[in-house]
Amino acid sequence: MSKKIAVLGAGISGLSTAYWLAKDGFDVTILEAAKVPGGSMQTASKEGFLIDYGPNSGLETTPLIRQIVDDIGLSDEMIYANETSNKRYILKNNQLHSLPMNPLTFSTTKLFSLKAKLRLLNEPFISKSQDGYYQSIADFVKRRLGQEFLDYAIDPFVSGVFAGDPNKLSVKSAFPKLYRLEELYGGLIKGMIKGARERKRRAEESKQSARMFSFINGMHSFPSAIADKMKDKILYECRVKSSERRNELWNIQYEQNGGDKNIKADIVISTVPAYIASTIFNKLDSNLSDHLNAIYYPPVMVLFLGYKKDSIGIPLDGFGYLIPSNENKTFLGAIWSSTIFPNRCNENMAAFTLFIGGARSPHLFQLDKQKLLDSVLIEFKQIMHIRQEPVFIEEKMWEKAIPQYNLGYIQHEKYFAEFEKKNPGIFLGGNYRGGISVGDCIKMSVERRV
Repeated sequence: MSKKIAVLGAGISGLSTAYWLAKDGFDVTILEAAKVPGGSMQTASKEGFLIDYGPNSGLETTPLIRQIVDDIGLSDEMIYANETSNKRYILKNNQLHSLPMNPLTFSTTKLFSLKAKLRLLNEPFISKSQDGYYQSIADFVKRRLGQEFLDYAIDPFVSGVFAGDPNKLSVKSAFPKLYRLEELYGGLIKGMIKGARERKRRAEESKQSARMFSFINGMHSFPSAIADKMKDKILYECRVKSSERRNELWNIQYEQNGGDKNIKADIVISTVPAYIASTIFNKLDSNLSDHLNAIYYPPVMVLFLGYKKDSIGIPLDGFGYLIPSNENKTFLGAIWSSTIFPNRCNENMAAFTLFIGGARSPHLFQLDKQKLLDSVLIEFKQIMHIRQEPVFIEEKMWEKAIPQYNLGYIQHEKYFAEFEKKNPGIFLGGNYRGGISVGDCIKMSVERRV
């Protein structure tokens, strides 16, 4: 308990890791480059609209989420998604089709052809892959479920979660639970049935059934409340430059207020993005930096739009919609923010969050920005049957958004584990290890603590 621990980064991974450690009695210091905590969890209130620039919500996949929310006194502000948002839409031929959520709706949906539906019945009889470690999610799904299911279910889903390309993402690294269903149970349908029993024993929820949550004042409330509980342990505006071993301790050099400083620790836990960690540990291990730099973070633009509710020509009765790549649109999908959670705008308005770019179409940012935005607005207006112009527009560009667990990621994972063994006292964390979701980050913050 006398060990001093330095946590690099005050995003949700770093804050939750530090919180558990401090609660266990360790001496923890958090070093954060920004002026505020939260990392990509950023929220703003402008002209009556509440905008989440990063994650719009989380899934309560682990009881650890509720535990930490209760501990930090945020329970009264935690809210769950409107039941209406259980309905999800997929765009096909410029029409929105609700994603079937049970056998009955699947049998009647026009999203998939009869051939595709019959193809799904064959899934339990398909054998396991011989090369699962180096198989893309696209190849995996095409083999087990067929092309149509890839095109109109998995392709848009991958864009919605990773802003990723299903032809490049590794099924083993990006979707380990899906991969495990085949490896352990021999198929997806059999695995979903039997896997539910395991999750029940672990008191965990699948991401398909877990409740979606946020906070009355947006997602930034979460890291902000953790940081308030640990304000005496956080150093802001600290740009960590390097970490090296000196006399059985790790010496961390950082820049603050224009001057170089250092802090010594028994243990260093890095939760900063891979491309930042590569600069910190480069002198210690250049091969590690190569692996970290090889992780691709695609650009994503978040576009927040506000409209008068009576100008929208379709019912706002769902979470929003995702767009398959073969629909050839200039954005990935739209979340109907004010339908999902309260306090996103007043009752006469409707708020939407759109996503542009990602690994599927980074080339869009080579276009003139205004022309790109105009194209998105025209497409969105047509899909939603909107009769008026937006009353509010806000944008946020993430030059490096979400780490992509692409093919060959297993080699990075193996090297990260080897690096930690060779350098006792350093741990690599963050959303490029163990999953990108809020729930994954919090779960890993417990599993990787000292």
